[in-house]
Amino acid sequence: MASRPAAKKSPAKKAAAPTKAPAKKAPAKRAAAKKAVAKAPAKKAAAKKPAPKPAPSPTGGLYRLVRALWLGAAHSVGAMFRGIGRGAKGLDPAHRKDGLALLLLGIALICAAGTWSNLRGPVGDLVEMLVTGAFGRLDLLVPILLGLIAVRLIRHPEKPEANGRIVIGLSALVVGVLGQVHIACGSPARDDGMQAIRDAGGLIGWAAATPLSFTMTEVLAVPLLVLLTVFGLLVVTATPVNAIPQRLRLLGVRLGIVHDDLAVEEFAAEEYDEEWREAAPPPARRRSAAPETYDPGRIEEDALSKRRRGRRTSVQPAMERRMDAVDVAAAAAAALDGAVLHGMPPSPLVADLTQGVGTERGERSGETPAPERTAPVPTARGKKSAPVAAEPEPTPSKLAVPDLTKSSPDDARDLPPRAEQLQLAGDITYALPSLDLLTRGGPGKSRSAANDAVVDSLTTVFTEFKVDAAVTGFTRGPTVTRYEVELGPAVKVEKITALAKNIAYAVASPDVRIISPIPGKSAVGIEIPNTDREMVNVGDVLRLADAAEDEHPMLVALGKDVEGGYVMSNLAKMPHILVAGATGSGKSSCINCLITSVMMRATPEDVRMVLVDPKRVELTAYEGIPHLITPIITNPKKAAEALQWVVREMDLRYDDLAAFGYRHIDDFNQAIRDGKLKTPEGSERELKTYPYLLVIVDELADLMMVAPRDVEDAIVRITQLARAAGIHLVLATQRPSVDVVTGLIKANVPSRLAFATSSLADSRVILDQPGAEKLIGKGDGLYLPMGANKPTRMQGAFVTEDEIHAVVQHCKDQMAPVFRDDVTVGTKQKKEIDEDIGDDLELLCAAAELVVSTQFGSTSMLQRKLRVGFAKAGRLMDLMESRNIVGPSEGSKARDVLVKPDELDGVLAVIRGETQS
Repeated sequence: MASRPAAKKSPAKKAAAPTKAPAKKAPAKRAAAKKAVAKAPAKKAAAKKPAPKPAPSPTGGLYRLVRALWLGAAHSVGAMFRGIGRGAKGLDPAHRKDGLALLLLGIALICAAGTWSNLRGPVGDLVEMLVTGAFGRLDLLVPILLGLIAVRLIRHPEKPEANGRIVIGLSALVVGVLGQVHIACGSPARDDGMQAIRDAGGLIGWAAATPLSFTMTEVLAVPLLVLLTVFGLLVVTATPVNAIPQRLRLLGVRLGIVHDDLAVEEFAAEEYDEEWREAAPPPARRRSAAPETYDPGRIEEDALSKRRRGRRTSVQPAMERRMDAVDVAAAAAAALDGAVLHGMPPSPLVADLTQGVGTERGERSGETPAPERTAPVPTARGKKSAPVAAEPEPTPSKLAVPDLTKSSPDDARDLPPRAEQLQLAGDITYALPSLDLLTRGGPGKSRSAANDAVVDSLTTVFTEFKVDAAVTGFTRGPTVTRYEVELGPAVKVEKITALAKNIAYAVASPDVRIISPIPGKSAVGIEIPNTDREMVNVGDVLRLADAAEDEHPMLVALGKDVEGGYVMSNLAKMPHILVAGATGSGKSSCINCLITSVMMRATPEDVRMVLVDPKRVELTAYEGIPHLITPIITNPKKAAEALQWVVREMDLRYDDLAAFGYRHIDDFNQAIRDGKLKTPEGSERELKTYPYLLVIVDELADLMMVAPRDVEDAIVRITQLARAAGIHLVLATQRPSVDVVTGLIKANVPSRLAFATSSLADSRVILDQPGAEKLIGKGDGLYLPMGANKPTRMQGAFVTEDEIHAVVQHCKDQMAPVFRDDVTVGTKQKKEIDEDIGDDLELLCAAAELVVSTQFGSTSMLQRKLRVGFAKAGRLMDLMESRNIVGPSEGSKARDVLVKPDELDGVLAVIRGETQS
């Protein structure tokens, strides 16, 4: 065991040998040896008889020629290298040490290329043979060890003893660890093959463990190797055995686990002694080396620089601060005299006391003391610029990973009263509900220990899988916390996304969502649910300062995003939105927040609403509010008719916009308020402003089941054209499938709000991208407004039933609902379509129009003209016969037409179930 460190140390001795030996001893010895060798044959030849003349060489002198050329080349090369060696001896010692460090760094790079990335070629094979064969499974650590030694040589060239200690300690550490690895892998022998040894501890582990296991079995071999490992660790850290408790206590102080000022003072004193020993002149036993000039000024400067780099701030006890000024001055003078004599700075305690005495003397003499310094002072728990008398630093994890969450807005800043009494048409006053009707929520939860634990878990995962990435910050939202991860150079983003399951396993949460990258940042986001969720109240969102500055009546509260900021959106800018999610995901709560926001911020003259509630129980709380333009619609057939009325209303508004030359309803209304528009002469019409029309469908699937064609056509027409007319749609569904949310509807509804879905297919239907299947429900959603590429993670706002009841009651007390006559009367004039017609109403009308206009009733003609089958054409002919449009069948002849062309309108009205005009 002792021979292994010695073998490791031999390269260092060989590298240092040329610097110690004299320059011309070796050439002189070689010359003397050559003279002796040359004289010996001459004397021997003189003593003997003359030899007979040799026979001529069979090669004709070719051998001598080759030998002469070889010796000449050898002498030339040797002279060249000897010249380089003599020139290298003239280099500065610091350059030679830097060259050795850079050489080790280059070897470390080659080893890293061979062991980490499977370098091909002769160099890769050599690295595999030497490094992997020697170190076995731990060959990945060899480049790191060589790099650490190189960095040590570069940073501390003035500590040759420490560098040797590091090499010896690392050697013992490597031998002990590899021996244990060899035994743990089954102690493969040479007979098992070289590959088995490489898969274990390599040749070093085999050489360390095999003799011990053979002589004293593995029971004793393992403890001995453990002791060797501990010895190497103690040598590397320069820790004697009796100082282990002190170092452990100091480690606890550094990590913030233990608060012990005495440990800090002892460590400062120990470092001071270490600096004194290292800066002192070399002892007399090393006189064999080249003498060095003793420079007290240089030694003092080196010691001061080491103290500035390594010494931690010492804490003085209160009793020592109360020392007598005379004693302190005497001790300081003695210490300073000794420091000047030996070229060393005074001890930390005396230096601090001297500074305090000087300050006290300055105050007594009436001089103005120097201002307090705020230079960066290295402390035992961090490196942060602060005054000497500052508060304790936070923990290292808090310093490394900052909390980037947005600060909550000031609760004192409420919405300004838009108008206590708003004058409406007809001398009607209307007061908006007060924000006091909505409860206030508490401040957002700040950083907790759970966040630090997740940061540590993420760092551990990156370290274990050897990914050069670090957590640089996080933002805590009400439901999830997004941790920002920055990648190192030449690290692919796919390495982070591929670790999604490992990250979920490490943080013990299956709902982990990775964003690559975060919009607007060069970082990857990892969203992890909070163990303690936070509720977002709609009142807090409406109290946001931005809402106070924007008085648009269609501004609604949505929730709070993952960065801690409130999310509000203008429905007029969406201009239509699709809200979808599974049952219980928070979709109905979102609809309630939209309606409540409109009631809190808009008068009935600003916004009118059409509410469609096929479920019959979701929106009944809003029955009777003055914002409704028609009673809440619960019948899906009547909902389809209401959408058709919205289309007609849109056409009427566009007629006015085109007639008066305006492109948007806002400009048209402003012109009416300013009195710029006048009706043509002779017209009795009174121009009035058009309110925004908000159509909310709480369950689109029920409408698509009853009348899919009519509902889809109406929705597509509204979404295509109604933006400039001030008509906006909110479509909600709990079944986001392709037969409900068709391609035409998706193409014309640009804004999406997805809550938790049950499958990836549903997420793609809503957002055209994955993500909603990883939401955790209860208001957790993804908001994708028009024009955005990436959805925003947010927690939907929540409004209680008591708050809804209070706001609705306030609105009812202010004004009674005024329904539009054309909507309500139009629905009363409608009749139910005959059951025998069913879904063939349009075909029947077309067939009647064709038969009456041509006065020719033929089944084959209906097949050709309407492109229907024989059965459908025969059924249409029977329906027209039952309504006295055509006569009975007469075999193969055409039927008689009983209706004249001028009676066609009345016949079509009867077929549609309308009264004849």
